[in-house]
Order: sequence, then C-alpha cells, then structure tokens
Amino acid sequence: MKKTYIFGHRKPDTDSVCSSIALAYLKNKLGLECEPRVLGTINNETKYALDYFKVDAPKYLNDVKVQVRDIDFKKDIVLNAKVPIAKAFRYMMEQSITALPLINDNKKLNGLITLKEISKELINGNITHLDTSFSNILDTIDGQEILKFDNSITGELLVAAFNSDDFINKVKLHPHHILIVGNRFNIIKKAIESQIKLIIVVGNHKLHDSLIAMAEDNKVNIIYSPLDTYQTSNKIRLANYAKSININEHPITFDINDYRSEIVEEINKCGHTNYPVVNRKGQCLGLLKVTDTSNYEKQDIILVDHNQQSQSVEGIEEANILEVVDHHNLGTIGTSIPISFRAMPVGCTCTIINKLFEEAKVAIPKDIAGLMLSAILSDTMIFKSPTTTELDKETAAKLAQIAQVDIDSYGYEMFKAGSTIKGMTCDEVLNQDLKIYKIDEENMAISQVFTMDFDDIEKDMQTYVNLLNTLANQGNKVAVMFVTDVIKNGSYVIYNDSAKDIIAESFDLEDIKQGIYIDNLVSRKKQMVPNIMERLMTRYN
Repeated sequence: MKKTYIFGHRKPDTDSVCSSIALAYLKNKLGLECEPRVLGTINNETKYALDYFKVDAPKYLNDVKVQVRDIDFKKDIVLNAKVPIAKAFRYMMEQSITALPLINDNKKLNGLITLKEISKELINGNITHLDTSFSNILDTIDGQEILKFDNSITGELLVAAFNSDDFINKVKLHPHHILIVGNRFNIIKKAIESQIKLIIVVGNHKLHDSLIAMAEDNKVNIIYSPLDTYQTSNKIRLANYAKSININEHPITFDINDYRSEIVEEINKCGHTNYPVVNRKGQCLGLLKVTDTSNYEKQDIILVDHNQQSQSVEGIEEANILEVVDHHNLGTIGTSIPISFRAMPVGCTCTIINKLFEEAKVAIPKDIAGLMLSAILSDTMIFKSPTTTELDKETAAKLAQIAQVDIDSYGYEMFKAGSTIKGMTCDEVLNQDLKIYKIDEENMAISQVFTMDFDDIEKDMQTYVNLLNTLANQGNKVAVMFVTDVIKNGSYVIYNDSAKDIIAESFDLEDIKQGIYIDNLVSRKKQMVPNIMERLMTRYN
C-alpha cells in the first residue's frame, strides 16, 4: 500500500509534531498506511514531551517533489554488455524500445546501445571478426556444444567455400581462425591439425569419432549448427558482444532521486529520447523515455496545524493533498479535487484530532494521549491564551486522565524545558518558530519565542534587531519577534526598525521602543498576526 505522509508546518512546534503523530496513529488504525514527518528541527519543549511519553521523533521530510523514482519509467530494462547483439536486438523488439542500457557484472552502467547503431553494424561493420563467448554463439545460431575448451572466442571467420583441395592447399589456417564448414572430412582434419580456435559444423552434420578425438587432443572447440552455411555465416556476426557495437559509453543519465522538474528541463535542452536511470552507486535501474515523464505518481500527504503554502513543505504543488486538519484561518493552499478539510475555532489542532478519534470510535493509548495533551497545553499556554476554548479544556482533562499526569505540574515542567535558549545562537532563537504570512502583495515575518527570562534576550537586543532588519530587506514589510513569558502572561516585542510605526499602531502604543512589554499579548494566531495584518491592510488599501 502506498504510504501517506502527515506533517505540520516548517517550524515544528509541539502541536504540529504531536498532531502528526496522533493523526498518523488514527489513520493507521483505520487502514490507511501513514507516517508522521517533520519539516524542521524539533524544539526543546517538543523533545521534552516526546521523551516523557517515550515516543520516537518523526523523521525529517525534505520535500514532496516528484522524483524520477515516482515516474513510470521502464524499470529493470537492462542487459549485460556481454550478451550477443542478437539477444539485445530481440529484447529491444520485445520491450518496444529504441535504446537499451548495457551493464557490467556489478550492474553498473556500461553504455547505451541503440537500434540505429545495430543497423550501422550490420551494414558497415567488420563481417569477419568475432569477439564473443562460446555460449553467445550457441544462443545466436541455436547450436549444440560438442567440445568446449574456451569460454571466450575471439578470432577471424572463415567459410569453407572452396573445394577441398584448393582450401587445403591455398588457405593457411591459424589458431585464431573460426571455421564454418559442412561435412568435409579433410578440411576439418586440417583445421584440427592447425589447432584453430573453433569449428562450426553446419547442417547438423555429425563428425566422425576419429575427428572428435583428434579435436579433443588439440583442444579445438566444436559446435554443431542446425542452419546451413549461408544462414550460419549470416547470423554468426550477431553473436558478438553487444558492447562491441559503437555504443554511447557515457550517455546522459538521471539519478533515481533527481527531481522531475529538473530532468524535464535537461531533456528539453539536449533533445535525446532515452536516458538510463541510475542510483548513487552507479548501478543502472532501467530506461527512461521522454514519453515516460508524463506518467508519474504524486506523493499523498495530509496537513495538520497549517494550510498556508509558504509554511508547508517544498514541492507541495506537486503532491496530492488528501486532507487538512487545522485550527488557523484559511490560507493559500489549493487543491485540484475536493478534499476533507476539518477546521475548528479551537486552541489546538489536537483538540480537533481528539474529535476524530471519538467519531471513529478508536481508543487513544496513553502515549498518544500524553502527546495530544502536551500540544493543547502548549498552544493554549496552559489555558492562558485567548484562543483557549471550553472544548480545549474538556479535551485536555480527558487526555490527562488517560496519560495519568497532572495538568499543572506537567505543563509547567514542559514549558520550563521549552523556554530555555541556552546554547542557541540569536539566529537559531529567532528562526525556531518563525512564520511568513502574505497580505495581498506584502509579506510579514512573525517569530514567537517562549522564555521565562527575558534578560537572556535583552542582552543581545541589537543583534535581534539587525536580524529582523535583514528579514525585512528580504521582502518582508514587517519582521517581528514576540518574546512570550508564560508566567507573566505577556510578550516583549522586537521589530525591524522601519516597522516601528506599524507596530505602534497595531497595539495602540504611544511610547514604543525595542523590547517593549505588552501585557496579555500571548497568541500569535488571535492577537499578534490579526492586529498587524489589519493595520497593514488599512495603511495600504
């Protein structure tokens, strides 16, 4: 069954991570194979919750762009470079392809053979030289092994077309000769005495026992061919190794992990029709035709705790969004088909997911209940946030009972673990929970940091201002960092210099300065973002 990824926004917080884990658990119970993922580094608060309830952190998801592995290319369409030309040609006809990757014994790409080069070989190639294996000859002319002393057969072809006397008297035989001959005792006897490489007896004629004994003494290879002289001499050339043809030894290849968008661009530049697909070890996995690039399977995904494209995974426009579970305002993500979209005006996504568990009549295990509780306590700031609803509180109480924890003491310890910025750079602090919002043609960057000691931030105030100014220069009209103190139930505000008036107007501040404290300002979703967004829309509309 195809796997579906469930994940939150690019700056993982406790709600986005725990929602992904909880919803993946529920979906798996309902028969849909799902796996939780994260789009960034997990913060200390979330680590505390995961460690407390002994749940592994989800793996990192870089993107959901369509890769070569998602394209319906011709997998395992390869042949060893030592197969006969005849076999390569038959295989290409069977597979309806005009090119074929050749590999060595380690499955690494040796080159690309084409029908065009096979045709050239048949018309202009050397008609007398043979470089192949004993088994290739048997395969090509449907021959029968009589005597075999060499695995490899290399030499010059001769056809015994003269009468016996002329051949014996005029043709000088050497050990590198390969003789195609009928039932001609004296010629065969001379060839054996000359210790030539191989004798191919046509027409299924059987050699006299004395000749076979002599050939065995002289270590001369012998094959019986069911074909006549003309047919045998005509087909034997196709016994040569496929690699003996003028193959493209260094064709343009695509890695199995290459992005479809990039290979399409490359194909448009070079204009070839066929491309070998390889892995990181250089092993060839098959053949990609230009027409294959239109046949691909998108990654199935479910979004939690966000529905803004700017906050989601790279390549989301190339994925199949199956479902969204969120508690934020509607964002910019669109879909080509109707999907399940579950949104509620509650303080936490896990409150909604708890409803999904109840509707599906699936019991919540202790560890999942603990993670869901952690998410609710985090997003509602232990019910101090204005986003908190009665449903959040009721849900948290039920989950706490299942998880067997005390809400207040557990919540305090979780926030304490998450509020430390010890060992982090200013850039890491700013970016650990930074979100970009789009308002018409303008962008704003809003970061929220939780700490119980603003002094740790204040001592590096100018550094934070400089970082916010840089963000503003990168296309964000407003760049703000809200430093939220859970105990005091308010936030300190640091902003880019040019946004001073906007921040002052957004929060009715008469005497504004960097690091100003605003009491009861704790919710990014209901207070910070809406206030700034409304002011921007008023100023520029």
